[in-house]
Amino acid sequence: MNDGTLTMTPGPTAVPDDVREAMARPPMNPDVDPDFASYYETLLDKLARIYETDDEMVVLGGEGILGLEAAVTSLVAPGDDVLCLGNGLYGDGFSDFVEMAGGNPVSHSIDYTDGFDPDEIASLVAKNEFTAATMVHCETPTGLLNDFDGILPTLQEAGVLTIVDAVSSLGGTSVPVEHIDVCLGGSQKCFSSPPGLTTISVSDSAWEKVETTEQHSFYTSLEPWHDPDFSFLPYTHLVSNLYALEASIDRILDEGLTSVFARHEDAAEFCRRRGNELGLGSFPETESLCSPTVTAFEIEGSATTLQRRLQDDHDVLVATGLGEMADDILRVGHMGYNARESRVERTMDALESALG
Repeated sequence: MNDGTLTMTPGPTAVPDDVREAMARPPMNPDVDPDFASYYETLLDKLARIYETDDEMVVLGGEGILGLEAAVTSLVAPGDDVLCLGNGLYGDGFSDFVEMAGGNPVSHSIDYTDGFDPDEIASLVAKNEFTAATMVHCETPTGLLNDFDGILPTLQEAGVLTIVDAVSSLGGTSVPVEHIDVCLGGSQKCFSSPPGLTTISVSDSAWEKVETTEQHSFYTSLEPWHDPDFSFLPYTHLVSNLYALEASIDRILDEGLTSVFARHEDAAEFCRRRGNELGLGSFPETESLCSPTVTAFEIEGSATTLQRRLQDDHDVLVATGLGEMADDILRVGHMGYNARESRVERTMDALESALG
């Protein structure tokens, strides 16, 4: 791939120059440098502003999947019943992590084009004693954004801990963190930082459950990050990645969350409109379920061919679907640095030519 390639995938995203330059700074030694502690605390304070929360923040050294596994491993004890809400690949996949932890996943899976019915969730909660519930805010493989406003308060009132994968939405659209116990983000999505870090907010209720749950892992556990026996961090952190993440966070805070969210909405609307003009239907069809960070177009049986043509002939890299939908969906990521009409326009111009 040459330097002229426009990367419009839904993560990892294109990384701005100033973020890459921040990563090239000489790294502090996080284990012995006394200045690192204050630097790290300042970084967490800035991150909490993106999350719009007062909950404790944690940054793990590993890609976003680490956060999904760590959250479940830390909160789920053998025999715990866990409600796994699934209307996409990642939502359904949470049940695997629950089983690995010895819990009992109670899967509520619906069609990948539908949103969840709050009344159905309330009924499930009333009939069962769930320890926790897992769900995905933005299903990146299909471009679906879930509305949890009618679900999270119900779970919270019932004392059900909520674990939400917001990896591909956090920093690009509003996330209802005030009703979430563990909210997961990733550096390589809307932050437009290099892959390598998982960001997490953890509520007091979640920490209480972590403390009373026997841990069978170290690296995939949140407990060491809250353990007073550790003077500061449980392992040597990825300092250069932290520098890049801070630069990405500063970009968002300097612009302002309201402006950032509006920019994502505008880019998404422009992308879908151009797609519709080309005769492409968005997945899902219901506009209110379409994510402002990624658009999925239905391209039955030819997504892989189009993806290759876009890259070979136009230096534009997009993504296809995942799993059984690999060749039926073409995905344009307009998140973070890529949430700009000029970048979406070049992508859609190339797609128009490739379809022609």
